[in-house]
Amino acid sequence: MIRHSIFLGLIFLFVNDCRPCSATDWMNVKSWVYQLTNYSGGKLDELIAADFELAVIDLARDGGDDFFTGKEIEALKESGKITLAYFEIGAIEDFRPEWKSVPDDLKAGPVEGWENEQYVRFWDPRWWPIVQGRIDQAIGAGFDGAYLDLITAYEEIPNTGLGSEERAERMVALIAKVSKYAKSKQPNFKVVAQNCPELYTWSNWEPKPNQVYLDAIDGIAIESVFFLAHDKPAKMGWCQENRQNATAIRATGKLALGVDYAKKPASIVDSYKRQREIGFVPYVSVVALDKIILEPK
Repeated sequence: MIRHSIFLGLIFLFVNDCRPCSATDWMNVKSWVYQLTNYSGGKLDELIAADFELAVIDLARDGGDDFFTGKEIEALKESGKITLAYFEIGAIEDFRPEWKSVPDDLKAGPVEGWENEQYVRFWDPRWWPIVQGRIDQAIGAGFDGAYLDLITAYEEIPNTGLGSEERAERMVALIAKVSKYAKSKQPNFKVVAQNCPELYTWSNWEPKPNQVYLDAIDGIAIESVFFLAHDKPAKMGWCQENRQNATAIRATGKLALGVDYAKKPASIVDSYKRQREIGFVPYVSVVALDKIILEPK
């Protein structure tokens, strides 16, 4: 009987060790790293060795179709890191393997500042198979969750004939669809939305909590919390609104990640201090996100 109990206990420990990150682990994250390109030797060894609790990386080492394998992601997770797969849901880059399969009439004009990207009509049913394929790739490789970018497309996409409120609701619907689909396959799969924290309210005129959006996400990430690229103080009104909205989302029990773009040591130290003061998990990098930058000690 004692041996049987010990055996069952070992099974229980093994099963728990193999589970994706728990809600407790998630909300206790204190540090993160964000690298999308220039993985040394095409490998994750530097990230594995780095002392962070959460890592955001691209689905592929080359940004294309050279996807990270399950073995590589498992090694990153074994180093103690919750691991999120980065991909865009509001635009498509011309180096992605799906580029050629996206119809021309689904593309909606260049993303300002990024010549190799086009906005997409993200509400079009033809876009969903692209997003679904990325979720499947992330889950198949063993990622703990997804980090969704270009949500800003709902604000910036030109010539849609749709009002801003309608575009916002359609983006919320897409984020909710991502979450529902991913969690149907992996219940503990995490969904983090980058930028546009104002989506936590339905209306510009009668603000109220957008429960569909809040139920869909596990975390919010904000760029340029206190510094724009590079070392420029984020004092504009929209920066203040982002901080306020993201803080409100955090108060509902969601993880809040912040990334500032700075190179000066004083700016970096200031960013870490101020982000922590408002409850964000801080990181500071360069806008290319092509290197690991450690917090100054």
